[in-house]
This record gives sequence, C-alpha cells and structure tokens, in this order.
Amino acid sequence: MDNGMKKLTALAGVIAATALLAACSSGAADAVTPTSDSSAFELPPTSGVFDYQLGGAYDELDLGDEPVGIDVVVRGATSEPLDGAYSVCYVNGFQTQPDDAEFWLEREDLLLHDSNGELVIDPEWPDEYVLDPSTSAQRDGILEILGPVIDGCEDDGFDAVEIDNLDTWTRFDEIDESGAHALAEAYVTRTHDAGMAIAQKNSAEITQVAHDEIGFDFAVTEECGVWEECAAYTDVYGDHVLQIEYPEALEKAGMTFDEVCVLADRAPLTILRDVELVPAGSSGYVYDAC
Repeated sequence: MDNGMKKLTALAGVIAATALLAACSSGAADAVTPTSDSSAFELPPTSGVFDYQLGGAYDELDLGDEPVGIDVVVRGATSEPLDGAYSVCYVNGFQTQPDDAEFWLEREDLLLHDSNGELVIDPEWPDEYVLDPSTSAQRDGILEILGPVIDGCEDDGFDAVEIDNLDTWTRFDEIDESGAHALAEAYVTRTHDAGMAIAQKNSAEITQVAHDEIGFDFAVTEECGVWEECAAYTDVYGDHVLQIEYPEALEKAGMTFDEVCVLADRAPLTILRDVELVPAGSSGYVYDAC
C-alpha cells in the first residue's frame, strides 16, 4: 500500500518551471545496461546505511557516540542529492503533490474523473488528485509535465528515480490498467534515457511484470514485513530492494521491528522510520535499521 505521508515534498515550483520551459521550447553498485538506448546506470548498494528522507533532508544519522554517514538515501525532487551517497529522487508519478492542486486543476483533462464526472481525490490523502493515464493523449500530457522533473533529477546529480503510486489502477476502478502500465513504461524510458535507474514503488502484486515487462530496475517497498510480501520483491529484484517499515503499522499487526529483521525474505537494507518522515532531531523522529 502506498503511504502518502512519504510524499510531503511538493513539486509545485519544479513543475511550474519545467512547464514554462516546455512551453518556451515548443513555442554505488555494479553497472547494468539499461533497456533503452542510454548510457549505463548503477543500481543502489546492497549494504551500508540507508535512509528515507521525504519529510526533510539531513546528512548524517545520530546512532550512537558519533554521527554516522549515509550510503543510500531517498529524497524529494526539490531536495539536493546527498554528496557521496547513492541518491534516489522521489517523483509522484500517478497522483498530484499536496501543493500542486491549482496547477493541475488548470489541466483537468489529465485528472481522473468518476462516473458522475467529479474529480477523484485519494480518500486516504485528500490533498492529492489522481492522474488519469488511460489514453495516449493523457499519458503524453502527464509526461510533458513530469518528464522534465525526472530530467531535473539527473541534472541535480541523483542516481535513480522512485516513481510513487504505481498502484492507482488497483485502487480506482476508473483507471485503465494497460494505460497505467504504459505510463510506467514511459517513466522507465525517460529515466533510462537520462542515465538513471528507476525503482518500482510498492505494488507487490505486479512485481514480476513491473521488472520483466515495464522495466523497473530495483524496488522500494513500504511495510512488506507487515503485509508478509517481502518475497514478492526480493525474489524478483534480489538484494536490490529498499525496505521501510513504520511503527504504527507494526503495532497494529502485532509485530516488532526486531521480528521484521529476522524475516528470511526481508531486504538487506531495511529501516524503521516515523510515518511522517520528519528530519532528524524533530519531535516524533524515529530511525532504526536491521
């Protein structure tokens, strides 16, 4: 299940700038070979220190007597990559960001409508509209906006991209599955063309398809320990899986993080974070690692 609390970094400024540029123009690990005609990219390391920082960036972890450096990190597209670390750029590819409503409402044809013609809002995250990738024209329109955001991740120095909310077609009946997969393929191609790897985010039910047919290179998974689905990712992507668990979900499931850490199918890089992903030193901050 996608957790919108991990999407606190707004792309409003990035989207506005890239849309303007588009309008003007029209008027770590072992290297692998991408599926498109782009330069080689690297997959994330499978050992070291991992952190998930969408609620605010920081450069070190305070885990004991001395600060600890970070080897792999996920940050929002409006943040800078972490110097010296394998940095993954978060992009919300299938829903809008909380601060982007006005921008997207001016492009309402790209947003999902229900059978009554009303805009669909994610009931779990009522400040996010759902994008509609059902037709080729809609996919082109979405990619015209978010494609430059992906390119901007590479320009900033990120190593990879994480595309969120791949699973909208499973949560909203109005979305055409083939259209959602086609948009995902477009994101994969755009990311590979920029020389970066791209992560499947959640959606355990289509992991084999996501890897083999859509072309994702590694995975980012939330709560796979809670949902007993870590093998769906590690069986397909091997050690190239970044796993995040959250205290509230573990408590609800009657599990502890220690129990997650001894699961045979959990990812080598597995961490516990607070659900709001607040920066280190903030009230409510939680971090632990297996």
